[in-house]
Amino acid sequence: MLSNQRIQELELVMEFEKVEECFKEVSSWIENVGRKRLKEMVNLDDSLEMLLQTQKQFREFDLVASEYCRRGQEALKRMDRWEDFSSVDVHSYRVKLQSYRDHLEEFCTQLDESRHRICETVRLYEFFDKVRQGTYSTEEGVKS
Repeated sequence: MLSNQRIQELELVMEFEKVEECFKEVSSWIENVGRKRLKEMVNLDDSLEMLLQTQKQFREFDLVASEYCRRGQEALKRMDRWEDFSSVDVHSYRVKLQSYRDHLEEFCTQLDESRHRICETVRLYEFFDKVRQGTYSTEEGVKS
């Protein structure tokens, strides 16, 4: 039984190294590209035209960012089967794994929040633009 446990631990370490390699790539992209792009989109422009341009740029970025999130989640999911492994020797791996999971979840949440904020801001500006156009049309009708 002890031999089987050691074999499982070695399998865990080998699997973890593959996951860690993948996650380092994902994490590097998040830090070097993803977070910077999200910060750029914090201040939304004051015109509907500029907002629509920002939304278009965000959609392009979102496709790439969502792919990195998916890849990171898939890599971490491969380690789920080791969650119940109680050996002290693998504790440090579980701690690292949780750190990776938290890092990825934080970025994915920020991505979702940015997507929602941009979408809602565009909808609000479109509504106000329609109201402004309706008010202008009404004023023109009253003047005639």
